Amino acid sequence: MNSPWAHSVNAFGTRHALIDHLRGTAELGASFAEPFGAGRIAWWLGALHDAGKVSCAWQQRLLEVEGTGKPVGLDHKRLGAHLAAERGLGRFAMAIQGHHGGLTSPTELRNWLAQSTAKEAAALAQAGEAFTELLPELALPERPTVPTAWEADPHVKEMGLRLVFSALCDADYLDTSAHFVGRAYPAVSADADYALLRDRFERHRRVKFSGDRRRAQMDDIRDEVYRACVAAASREPGIFRLAAPTGSGKTISGAAFAVHHAAAHRKRRVVVAVPFLTITEQNADVYRELLDEGDDRVILEHHSGVDFDAVGRGWDRLAAENWGAPFVVTTMVRLFESLFDRRPAAMRRLHRLAGSVIVLDEIQALPHLLLVPILDGLRCLVEHFGVTVLLSSATQPAFWDLSPFQQLPVHDVLPDAPALISRSQRVDFEWWIDPQPTLEEVAETAGDHDQVLVVVNTTADANNLFNAWDDQPGVAWHLSTRMCAMHRRRVLDSVRKRLRNGESVKLVSTQLIEAGVDVDFPVVYRLIAPADSLLQAAGRANRDGNLPGRGRVVIVAAADAGQPPPYKTLVDTTLKIFGDGSRSLADPEALTAYYQDVYGSLNLQHPTSRGMRLQEARARFDLLTVRDGPMDPATGRRDRKESFRMIEENGVTVVTPQAEEDPVAREVVEALIERVRTAARPDLADIRRLQPYMTSLHTSALRTPGAIAQLRPILGTPQPASSPTAWNGVLAEWIGEYDSRTGIEINPDMERFVL
Repeated sequence: MNSPWAHSVNAFGTRHALIDHLRGTAELGASFAEPFGAGRIAWWLGALHDAGKVSCAWQQRLLEVEGTGKPVGLDHKRLGAHLAAERGLGRFAMAIQGHHGGLTSPTELRNWLAQSTAKEAAALAQAGEAFTELLPELALPERPTVPTAWEADPHVKEMGLRLVFSALCDADYLDTSAHFVGRAYPAVSADADYALLRDRFERHRRVKFSGDRRRAQMDDIRDEVYRACVAAASREPGIFRLAAPTGSGKTISGAAFAVHHAAAHRKRRVVVAVPFLTITEQNADVYRELLDEGDDRVILEHHSGVDFDAVGRGWDRLAAENWGAPFVVTTMVRLFESLFDRRPAAMRRLHRLAGSVIVLDEIQALPHLLLVPILDGLRCLVEHFGVTVLLSSATQPAFWDLSPFQQLPVHDVLPDAPALISRSQRVDFEWWIDPQPTLEEVAETAGDHDQVLVVVNTTADANNLFNAWDDQPGVAWHLSTRMCAMHRRRVLDSVRKRLRNGESVKLVSTQLIEAGVDVDFPVVYRLIAPADSLLQAAGRANRDGNLPGRGRVVIVAAADAGQPPPYKTLVDTTLKIFGDGSRSLADPEALTAYYQDVYGSLNLQHPTSRGMRLQEARARFDLLTVRDGPMDPATGRRDRKESFRMIEENGVTVVTPQAEEDPVAREVVEALIERVRTAARPDLADIRRLQPYMTSLHTSALRTPGAIAQLRPILGTPQPASSPTAWNGVLAEWIGEYDSRTGIEINPDMERFVL
C-alpha cells in the first residue's frame, strides 16, 4: 500500500501521513514521559496506537467519508494493542485500547483482543504485515521495561499507567491538531524559568505590600509565615505541611513556597488546588497580580464548575487543557477526579504533574471517604514521579494516622506551629447549645450587633435568617451559591466597604465564606458544624487582630436548623471533644484527637470501606470500577455511588444573566449564551466570559416541582430532560426568577445542603 493516511485533508487540502503521525506521537509522548522514566514505553505506545489504520478497509473508508464529517467507524486500535502485548508491554496495551474511549481493565483488554472472527483475524494479520513494512523498528528486539520500583508496588504501577496514558493522549491530540491547523510540528511550550518567576513574584509582592497601607496586627504573623515558607522551599522535595492559623496569609505564602521550591529544584510546574469553586477565581486574581507581566501570561485558571470533558466530542472537547501553563489554579475536584478518571479528555493533563509542586489549600475539605486513595495517589506521585506536595490548612488533619502516609517523612514548614497558633489567637469561643435556640432567636440575638456574620449550613436557613433582617436595606446582606460569582463579589465588596467605614452591616452566609474569603467581623455566629468548619468560620472574626480585645465566635446548635446528612458523625465527634468548652477548637492536639476519632468512626481503613475497595480495584488495574463503580450482578449496571467521586451529586452549572444590573451588559451576556449554544464548535473564550455569571444548583434543588422547567441547555443535552441527575455536567441557562439580593429563587423547603 502506498502512503497510508492517518487523517483526512485539512483546511489546506493536505492529508496526514500515517507514518508521520505515528512518529510524531511517539516522539512527543516519549518527551512527556521521559521525566518519570517511561519514555520508551510511551514511544512504543505512540508508534503503535493507530497501527490498525494501515488496513485497506480503513484507508478506503477514510476516503469515502472525507469531507462529510462522518467517522470512519472501523476499529483501528486492536492491531496496535496486539503488537504492544507482543512487545512485552502487558497491561500498558490498555492505553492503546483506550486512547479514544478510555482505560478499562486487564479483563476487558483480554476479552477485547480475543474478539475476532476468522475473517477479522486474517485481515488483522494482513494489516500487521503492512505495518511491519511501514515501521521498521518492529524488527528490532527492544522490549521496553517498566521501572523496577513500579513493579514492586501495584498502586505505583497503576499510577504509572495513568501518566503514560496521559502522555499518549496528549501527544496524539497535539499531533492531530497540528495537522488540522497546518502546522509542521505541534506547539508545545517549554518549561518555565522558575528563577525568573521567583524574582518576579518577590518584586511584585514588595510593590503590593508597600506604600501607605495601614499595618494590621496580624501582619507580623503573616510575615513570619511567609519567611518560613521561603526558607522551607530550599529543603529536599517531598511532603510539606503548613499548619498556619486562619488569616495568616497562606494563599500568598503557599505560592511563594511553590515558586521558590520550583526554582531551587528545577520543578516543571506549580499546581494550586483549592476546595471550592468560589475561591479559585479569587486566588487566581492574586497570583496573576504577582506572576503575570505584560503579555507573559503565567496563570491558567481551570475550573470544575461544568464537566466540559463530558459535553465535548472527539478532538473538539471543550476545556480539555493539558495544563501546559507554568502555574495552574484549579479545584480539588478537578485535580483528583482527573487523577482517578479513565477518559482521555480528563486525563490528558496528568503527565504534567510529574516533576511539579502541588499546593493543596484547605486540605481539611478533602472528602473523608476518599482519603485513602487520595493520600495513596499523593504518595505515589511524591515517591516515584518527582512531585512535591504542600498541605496547607489551619486545621491539619491527622493524615499520618492513615496507612498511605504512615511511613512517609514530612517537612513541617513552621518550626513551632503550636506556639504560632497560640500567639495568633484573636477570638474567644462561646457555645450556645443548651437549651437549643430557634433560628428566630438566633436572628434576633445576632441582629442586636452592629456588625455581625452568621454562617449557616443550608441555603434555606440563609434565606430564613436574611428575611428576618430584611427590614434593614443596605445593612442586611445575603451570600450563598444561589448567587453567581459576580453577584457574590458585588456583595462582598459592599460588605467590606461598610466594615472598613465602621458602618452597620449584618451578613448571613452559607459555609462558602469559610474558604479563604477575606472579611473581618467583630462577632461571628456559626451554626453547629464539624470542628474544622467552626475554626474556619472563626477566621472571619477579628481577622486582622485590630480589635482592642478579642473577637467573639458563638457556636449555635439551633433546634430547627438544617444540616447535611454527612455532618452527623462529624458533629457528634465535635460535640464530644469540644462541646463542653474545656478544649479550644484551636488546640492542635485536640484537633488531632478529633480527626482520629472521625477516621475511626467512619472505618476508613476497614477492607469493606469505599476507599479501601477503590484501592483494591486500583491494584487490579480495574479502572472501570475506580471511575464508574463496581458492576452490580443483579442489574448488570455499575454502581456510581461506589466510584471515585469527590462530589456525590454534581448538579448542574447554570448561567444567570439576570444577575447583571447593567441592561446593556446583560444583553451582551445573553448574546454570548446564544452564541455558545448555537456554535458548531463553541469558543472556549466565550465560555470563560460567562464564568462570572455561573453558579451551581444541587441535584436535590432540581427535584423541586417546576425547577427543571426553568433550565434551558447551553452545552450538553440531558437524557431524559425530566430527570434531575440527567443534568449533571450540563451547562444550562437559568430562565426563572433571580432575586437581586439572594439570587436564584427556588422553594428552599425542598432543598438539601448546597456547597
